[in-house]
Amino acid sequence: MESGFPASPAGGGGEQAEGQAGPSEPAMPLRPVASQSRFQVDLVTEGGGGGGGDEQKGPSADQEVGDGGGGAAAAAPASVSPPPPAPAEEAKGRFRVNFVDPASSEPPTSGPPPAAPAGSAAGSHSQQQAASESMNGYPQNGDTMLSESSLHSAGTTTHHYYDTHSNTYYLRTFGHNTIDAVPRIDHYRHTVAQLGEKLIRPSLAELHDELDKEPFEDGYVNGDETSPAEEAVSKHIADNKGVVKFGWVKGVLVRCMLNIWGVMLFIRLTWIVGHAGIGLSLVVIGTATVVTTITGLSTSAITTNGFVRGGGAYYLISRSLGPEFGGAIGLIFAFANAVAVAMYVVGFAETVRDLLVEHNALMIDEMSDIRIIGTITIVALFGISVAGMEWEAKAQIVLLGILLISIVNFTVGTFIPAHDKRAKGFFNYQSEIFSENFGPDFREGETFFTVFAIFFPAATGILAGANISGDLADPQLAIPKGTLLAIVITTIVYAGAAISTGSCIVRDATGNLTDAIIPGTLTNCTKAACKLGFNFSSCATNKCSYGLMNDFQVMTLVSGFGPLVTAGIFSATLSSALASLVSAPKIFQALCKDNIYPGLHVFSVGYGKNNEPLRGYVLTFFIGLGFILIAELNVIAPIISNFFLASYALINFSVFHASLAKSPGWRPAFRYYNMWTSLIGAILCCGVMFVINWWAALLTNVIVLALYIYVTYKKPDVNWGSSTQALTYLSALQHAIRLTGVEDHVKNFRPQCLLMTGAPTSRPALLHLVHAFTKNVGLVVCGHVHTGPRRQALKEISTDQAKYQRWLIKNKMKAFYAPVYAEDLREGTQFLLQAVGLGRMRPNTLVFGFKKDWHQALMKDVENYINTIHDAFDYQYGVVVIRLKEGFNISHLQAHEELCASQEKSAHPKDVVVNLEHSDADSSKPSSKSVSETNSPAVSQDQKEAKGPSVPLNVTDQKLLQASSRFQKKQGKGTIDVWWLFDDGGLTLLIPYLLTTKKKWKDCKIRVFIGGKINRIDHDRRTMATLLSKFRIDFSDITVLGDMNTKPSKDNIAAFEEMVEPFRLHEDDKEQEASEKMKEEEPWRITDNELEIYRMKTYRQIRLNELLRENSGTANLIVMSLPVARKGAVSSALYMAWIETLSKDLPPILLVRGNHQSVLTFYS
Repeated sequence: MESGFPASPAGGGGEQAEGQAGPSEPAMPLRPVASQSRFQVDLVTEGGGGGGGDEQKGPSADQEVGDGGGGAAAAAPASVSPPPPAPAEEAKGRFRVNFVDPASSEPPTSGPPPAAPAGSAAGSHSQQQAASESMNGYPQNGDTMLSESSLHSAGTTTHHYYDTHSNTYYLRTFGHNTIDAVPRIDHYRHTVAQLGEKLIRPSLAELHDELDKEPFEDGYVNGDETSPAEEAVSKHIADNKGVVKFGWVKGVLVRCMLNIWGVMLFIRLTWIVGHAGIGLSLVVIGTATVVTTITGLSTSAITTNGFVRGGGAYYLISRSLGPEFGGAIGLIFAFANAVAVAMYVVGFAETVRDLLVEHNALMIDEMSDIRIIGTITIVALFGISVAGMEWEAKAQIVLLGILLISIVNFTVGTFIPAHDKRAKGFFNYQSEIFSENFGPDFREGETFFTVFAIFFPAATGILAGANISGDLADPQLAIPKGTLLAIVITTIVYAGAAISTGSCIVRDATGNLTDAIIPGTLTNCTKAACKLGFNFSSCATNKCSYGLMNDFQVMTLVSGFGPLVTAGIFSATLSSALASLVSAPKIFQALCKDNIYPGLHVFSVGYGKNNEPLRGYVLTFFIGLGFILIAELNVIAPIISNFFLASYALINFSVFHASLAKSPGWRPAFRYYNMWTSLIGAILCCGVMFVINWWAALLTNVIVLALYIYVTYKKPDVNWGSSTQALTYLSALQHAIRLTGVEDHVKNFRPQCLLMTGAPTSRPALLHLVHAFTKNVGLVVCGHVHTGPRRQALKEISTDQAKYQRWLIKNKMKAFYAPVYAEDLREGTQFLLQAVGLGRMRPNTLVFGFKKDWHQALMKDVENYINTIHDAFDYQYGVVVIRLKEGFNISHLQAHEELCASQEKSAHPKDVVVNLEHSDADSSKPSSKSVSETNSPAVSQDQKEAKGPSVPLNVTDQKLLQASSRFQKKQGKGTIDVWWLFDDGGLTLLIPYLLTTKKKWKDCKIRVFIGGKINRIDHDRRTMATLLSKFRIDFSDITVLGDMNTKPSKDNIAAFEEMVEPFRLHEDDKEQEASEKMKEEEPWRITDNELEIYRMKTYRQIRLNELLRENSGTANLIVMSLPVARKGAVSSALYMAWIETLSKDLPPILLVRGNHQSVLTFYS
């Protein structure tokens, strides 16, 4: 059976007969390796009356299950003989599956299993379950596991497990043993995870291929390059012990609430209410909530669309929009969190500094004290962070407790009778104050937008939980639940605090008890304070120190116990600083692990059970310390807020983009989102960026754009299935379908080439030349015909498809790779001519190299080569045959070239194209060797020599290697000679024109050669010049060949006759019957009659070669009309001889023949 692994050796190629005890075999590996099959299937017979499935009992069932040793079948116990089959029924063919026991450390045996003691079945079952748990980290014997009867048939206690496919091999679900696996989550894992191991389902080849075939020797199936999961399961489970994982409350809710509340709640909210009034303050809070809620919904949608790893906003954006946006945002988001540490610590230090000033206890001066206190604080926070996430989480809980006590303390204080606080503007809840403070009263140039800009940074903490996604037990549950609930709770608290302060405190107060009056005695005072017994009219002319507008510490005044509010401020600043100090390294570590910026990979290393980014902590510490020592963050603060908003905008845009791409993989479990709402959220975030600070918004966009361009240029080697890929596909599909409805027009004609390169690496010069005139103009498909044994060819196709397409992309070749399997080159090319392409994106020109070794090749291959040209004309394709004097095929030199490249450049292993493997069948096919067969010219001996010491190349190979890069270089000042002898629609002229538009060929001039009569040379030249000017094609010279039909030299005629002599039939020298039989068996032979009929055409090819060498011997490139031979009239050998004679001993030459449909026009 075909497999991703070779079959395990089993005796003499099969299993021993049942009931026979074989010799002991060495212990087999516990997991499949490249040289070992994961299981064996052999055709056995079972009695027709034996039954099958669950009903089969006794030893026969044990025999059917087979020995887990991987070599011999288990023998039936000697005391029990299997029941004979019913004589009336024939034995039926059946598969027996043998499995390796990964849980057993004993070598497999082929002898009978030991007898089971009575009552040992249950104990055996529990032992197996324990073994399963120890292997996988969780029980595997659920309701889809081994049935009781199959486990304990015949009372034996030796039971065998199996490898990573899953535990469904012995299932009786379908009434018989099967290697087919039932659906299971472990088949869909990418890597080993704490939730379970990655299992590999049987490949299609393992289920489908014939039993007598050797499996592939290519490692694991389905292109999985990772080692089997069980190699790391035990280590992974051991490492997971002691790992700290948080739930949605401690991991997300607590962090988000602490970050959102912040200092804004205690210091700036009352000032906002004073300016904007209660009504507009609620609008400010509501607008910020709308933005954060939409972002929260978008975050929830992304996090529930698959497993989320560490990296927070960076991980969400990069996996949705790709590495370009993710890499840009990841860097600035990590930097923003690092600088935010300094912002919060400086906020804390300023509060402490104010207390020191109040108590006249400054250490040095105000600025120096901020630096000293800030440095001490960040060192303490750094110590908590390095101690581990558990300590950091405990600190956050304590800080949240203090913060909640402060909020409760403020709420209680609003109900305590004011008494002596009335002079400072606090009057408890009063309807007069509520009415007066409901409307806005903007002063000192403040507006709604400036007030909103001051408040919104308070709402930028909604990703605090998502930023530590790698430390959450279940990110898909925790992030949506914790984030959205935190937004609801904090919004209610903010709105409640705004209403409370606006209902209790007047905007201005003097603080003087002497301003007390009897309510209603002043007729000219209409303020609420006058109605409540205080006259603060002096504040209209002189700035007062109290009230909503003047006192940032007014909440301390209102609270029941003032120091608790100060403790709340400390708690808010320190918790936010601590959250940012943890978030920045986590995000930065995830970014560095993905190697988006190679120079930063050193910070991807993690330490300890929790994979703590200690290097990231140190970097964040020094960044924060640097900005703390600056102590002036008023300039950097708006930029930081804009960095956060840019992240929110891209998260919202990610959801819109993924929904717009209609990718089947976009299936969020969280349903409460809408693509248009997310788009509005992204636009709102961008708008808020400019509201907060327009120049900071512009700077943010410039930085994001610069990083985006950098990552796009570097093209990191990652594939995350982003929505960008999905939308690119959708866009390409829609445009391709739209294009099919448009009729072809001559003005839009472009050469779209089916280029028969074989392996693209084997003929680089051919590929580079064709790419030169199709780049950014037309389609190129590199056709590759695999021949030989079908099984081997199909295996090569599956591996080559991705490998060579990657090579084309890496070498900046805008081309597609299209392999196909066929019996021979001609059949494969026919398949490609008919099937390659999509809609209007189909090739219209067949391009291949000249068959240089046709003299020595099998004439059957030459016949196929020439018939390929005829087939192309039949399918209305143009044909281009390219000849290079040195040849194109360098596959036999690749090993030597790679060795030199690795010595010179020390290339990364993944950048080196693996040397091709060639089967014996392929190496015996000269046609595939010279034209289109990938498996060409690397002979086994060459490969063996390449592996040994480096051998210097001979002169011929050195020239071939130099010629292979000929078209990669700038061509310099030279000529492209166009011999436009026959009108094929203009393709012969269009190709050289397209070449001159490219950078490497732009210095070359076009010279045109045409046939004409010797007495009309000037007329023919003027006619051609007029035609070229109408086509708007520049040329340097036009030469009319008046002596084209002159008889060639005798030496050249003799050389031609000598060349075709081995291929002639010589029917005049044979009997008619013998000559007819030979012509029928070898239709490629040249008859004497044929040679005579086409003598003049032969002379023309010889003469043209003489003229070519005379006029174009120094040209950079020759483009010439390809002679056409009538199908069925001109033998393959004669046609091949014409092409050989026409193109020999010349610079690179393109023999071109269009399909005689116009490709040039002079109409507008």
